[in-house]
Amino acid sequence: MNEKYDVVIVGGGAAGLAGATALARARRSVLVIDAGEPRNAPAGHVHNYLGREGTPPRELVAIGRAEVAGYGGEFADGTVSAAKPLDGQGFQVTLTDGREIRARRLLVTTGLTDELPELPGVAELWGSDVLHCPYCHGWEVRDQPVGIIGAGPMSVHQALLWRQWTGDVVLFRHTGPVPSAQERAQLAARDIRFVDDEVAALEISDGHLTGVRMRSGQVVPRAAVVVTPKFTARADVLVSLGLETTELEVGGQVVGSYVPADPTGATSLPGVWVAGNVANAMAQVISSAAGGLTAGAAINGDLMQEDVRDAMSAEFTAAQEREVAERVLGHRGHGMPVVDREWWEELYRTDTKFWSGQPNAQLVAEVSDLPPGTALDAGCGEGGDAVWLAERGWRVTGADFVGTALERAAGHAKEAGVEVDWVRADVTSWTPPARFDLVTSHFLQVLPDERAAAFARLADAVAPGGTLLIVGHALSMAHHGDHPPEKFFTADEVAASLGDGWRIQVAEERPRVVHGIPSADVVLRARRSEADGQ
Repeated sequence: MNEKYDVVIVGGGAAGLAGATALARARRSVLVIDAGEPRNAPAGHVHNYLGREGTPPRELVAIGRAEVAGYGGEFADGTVSAAKPLDGQGFQVTLTDGREIRARRLLVTTGLTDELPELPGVAELWGSDVLHCPYCHGWEVRDQPVGIIGAGPMSVHQALLWRQWTGDVVLFRHTGPVPSAQERAQLAARDIRFVDDEVAALEISDGHLTGVRMRSGQVVPRAAVVVTPKFTARADVLVSLGLETTELEVGGQVVGSYVPADPTGATSLPGVWVAGNVANAMAQVISSAAGGLTAGAAINGDLMQEDVRDAMSAEFTAAQEREVAERVLGHRGHGMPVVDREWWEELYRTDTKFWSGQPNAQLVAEVSDLPPGTALDAGCGEGGDAVWLAERGWRVTGADFVGTALERAAGHAKEAGVEVDWVRADVTSWTPPARFDLVTSHFLQVLPDERAAAFARLADAVAPGGTLLIVGHALSMAHHGDHPPEKFFTADEVAASLGDGWRIQVAEERPRVVHGIPSADVVLRARRSEADGQ
């Protein structure tokens, strides 16, 4: 296996294999990790899968794996115990045997667990004579005696639905509610018998169901029974990433859980997608495959955008930023500021997209845990940080002295469907007119003798109880020829400009990798005292 992949897919069922096929055909490096425990293993055949009707589940998986491998996809047998983000550099996936694998993106298709009623005989016959989905198994038991074991308010609905496949349906109340008068009338109208007793066990002979034994001792002959499992999402990997499951309710009854996602499968954690039963408990095999395909295409599109940003950023680092350094150093002797407004305006006008439009990694790392409030992004550029904050519920003001950049930022906000207040101001000398719950600034360029005052003005714009986040190029990068010395400052230098009433939460030099090249950032995160009303 490679040490790092474009995409690691956790779960090798229909959803995972469909996603892997799309991604491998897109020439992405893909690893599918599968524990070999498919949910539909007890079933004899897969149904309603166009072109593969009646295929045994494991045969369908084998076909899918061969197709993925044919496009260069790789497989690992095992169970993923946990995953964690790598500070804006993708994810690390850990298997129970200790293997660690890195990925730029994750697609989790771990499915769900059917938690069955604790009745003797149910587990033994699950998937053969004990069923739950008429679309999966109704045809196979057509015209046979079928029993519905009641467990909730949907029991009458189940009985009426299964009546489509057979004229001999019995509804056993078991632990479910007593049908209302109207429901009794509906059952009677469809010749569905109702047994008002609790089920004690299933009667089995030669590995097949013969009847349902009641608490009263009565045995009702049946060839198949229908139960209502609890559909619990297999979400341990997602929970380790900080994502949570949501209860699934049907008819006012909790019938399971799932991990919320948008229509493409994207979760609330950037870089992580879900597909199949872990995201949709009601999805059949073909629906899960469709979800995997949709997620795979979305992930490839997301990676494509990152590839473009990296290419553009790499070009700027190698050429344009060197020119910035030369001009900055040349202007110093003439009393010019470190950043030349006219030069930046010209740069934005001549380049269709100067910056990536994505949030800075340290912003995501430090702000994701904060409740949304008001925010100031000082030196916002084309608005990647400001838009990211607005998408998460912040009321954002973005300030920059380059008018072209602000125009583009406004366009990006409109595309994202969020509102941001854009202010044209030189944040190295501007005094914000209000206070904010969050003030953030990344890679602010200002002369050393003016920097303390600039930081102090930004700090003063933080409301009591609010957060200040300042990120800059670390001193350890001073040897990098593309960066002028004026860019570098330390976390201690920022902290010294704050004065009293602050609690320093983070003050460190944090390494990261940019386009495969080791880099480092200075990160200062501080919280203003609630009592500091100055």
